[in-house]
Amino acid sequence: MDKENQAYLAEAIATFALVFIGAGAVLANELSNGQIGLVGIALAYGLVLMCMVYATSHISGAHVNPAVTLGFWVTEKISSFKAIAYIVAQLIGALFAGFLLRVLFVNVSPELYLGTPVLGAGITFLGGIVVEAVLTFFLVFTIFGVIDKRAPPGIYGAAIGLVLTFDVLAGGVLTGAAMNPARAFGPAFAAGFWHNQLVYWIGPIIGGIIAAVVYNSFLSNKNGGKK
Repeated sequence: MDKENQAYLAEAIATFALVFIGAGAVLANELSNGQIGLVGIALAYGLVLMCMVYATSHISGAHVNPAVTLGFWVTEKISSFKAIAYIVAQLIGALFAGFLLRVLFVNVSPELYLGTPVLGAGITFLGGIVVEAVLTFFLVFTIFGVIDKRAPPGIYGAAIGLVLTFDVLAGGVLTGAAMNPARAFGPAFAAGFWHNQLVYWIGPIIGGIIAAVVYNSFLSNKNGGKK
């Protein structure tokens, strides 16, 4: 398999893992009568992303998220064709995860919609977009920071996993803290549940693009940062 197709496959597998483990932890929490809890769900998210980053960053760059890919695209770090191919691969991986969750978690409440993120009590559509944008800003800002050649070597996977963890701890009760259109799309498609789905596209894309532009424009080495 050539390098381009390896990259697309890596993105599909890594996104499959993120969605399956992330949404699966939400479903497993109900089956365990809440024993996993928000902390356990956050750790599941963070640990799976950390592992997938270390496993695939040398193959595809480990975007694992359309919002990340669009951040790289808008800062001209990836071509338009490759960005589209990455996003398609990510959504395919998310779809496989969603349908596998549907097959395996047959005893959970249908009101969980296979772990599809939903807005918390009192959170409006616009409020959800703001929350998702802020959380995704932290994620993409961290990604751009740790791939900077000036960053300490070897920490990138752990840092990216940890930012996902603290984002879920802070925002999980507000929006489900998807920070990733694919994370919301896969379970939603398998469950046939599209309520407020646009929140999980608009918010992460806005937050990811802003983070990418801010870091690339003002903090990258090309703008006079310390070498």
